[in-house]
Amino acid sequence: MSAAPTDTSRTGRTPGPHLLRGLNWLVVRQHRAALLSLLALMVLGSIWLVLQRGEMAQKLEAAGWPDKELAQPTFDSTGLGLTLTALSSLPLVLAVFLGAPLIAGDQEHGTAQLITTQSVSRRRWLTAKLAWCYGAVVVSSAVLSAFFTWWWKPYRSVFPSRWSDGPIFDSTGPVLPALCLFLTAAGITIGLLLRRVIASMAITFLFAAFIEVVWGELRVHLAPTRTLAYPLDADMPAQLNELHEVDRWIGSADGHLYGWGLCSKTTEAASDACIKEHGIVNNVYEYLGFDQMQSMQWMGAGILLVAGAVLTAFALWRVSRSPL
Repeated sequence: MSAAPTDTSRTGRTPGPHLLRGLNWLVVRQHRAALLSLLALMVLGSIWLVLQRGEMAQKLEAAGWPDKELAQPTFDSTGLGLTLTALSSLPLVLAVFLGAPLIAGDQEHGTAQLITTQSVSRRRWLTAKLAWCYGAVVVSSAVLSAFFTWWWKPYRSVFPSRWSDGPIFDSTGPVLPALCLFLTAAGITIGLLLRRVIASMAITFLFAAFIEVVWGELRVHLAPTRTLAYPLDADMPAQLNELHEVDRWIGSADGHLYGWGLCSKTTEAASDACIKEHGIVNNVYEYLGFDQMQSMQWMGAGILLVAGAVLTAFALWRVSRSPL
C-alpha cells in the first residue's frame, strides 16, 4: 500500500510553521465567537468614535467655537453619554463575559480534563488560552482608547467630564487596556478557583464593581499634589478651572494652614474677628494639574499590569500544581 502524498512529496518543500496549528488552532476554534465579537466591537466602536467626533466638530464649528464662547460651558449629547458609559463598562463586561467563563467553562463541561489528558500539558494549554485572550483584550481596548483619546484631546474643554473624572481618565491613554487586562485576569482566576461559570461570573461582577470603587479612590494618589495660594478676598484664578481640586485651606501670613470652615461664623463681624485673630490672608488650594495626567495614567497602568501579572502567575502555578 502506498502512503498518501504529503505536502513535502507534492511540492518538494518542507511546510513552514503556521500560527494556527495544533493547540493554537484548537483555542481559536473553541473561542472564535468571543474573538470575532471583540473584533466586531473594535471595528464598530472605532467607526462610532470617528462619527461622534465629526458630529461634535460640526456642532462646535456652527456655534463659533473656539472663537466664540459657548452659552453652555460643556458639550453634551446622547451619543457622547453613550460612548462614555460604554467605555467605562468595557473592563467589567470583558471580565464577566470573557474572563470568568474562559477556564471555568472548560472545567464545568469536562473539556479541560479531555484536552489535558492528551499530549498537551496543563500549563501549555492554559498559556495558549491566556495568550489569545489577553492579546484580543489588549488590542481591542488599546484601539478604542486611541480613537477616544484622539477625539477627546482637542475638545477636552467642552466635554461634560473633567480630565480627572473616571469616564475620561480611565478611557484614554494606557489605562483602559491595563484595566481591561487586569479585570479579565481577575475573572479568569476566579473562574479557575470556582470551576462554575454562573458563580464565577457573579463573583467577578462583584469583584469588578469593588475594584472600580477602590480605583476611584486610588486615582488621585497617583501623583504628588501641588498647592496654590491667592489673596483671601481675590477671585479664584482662572487657571484653577481645569485643575482637580484635592482640598482647600485658609492660611496665615506665616504659612500656617487652617480648615476651610474655621472662620465661617454666623455673622460677618464674627468671621472678620476670626480672620483677624488668626492672621488669615490667603486661600490655599491643593490640586492636581492636567500636565500630571499622563504620568498618573502610566503609573496607574503599571500598577494594574503588575497586579494582572501576579494573577496570571498564580493561575499558571495553580494549574501546574492541581488537577483541573
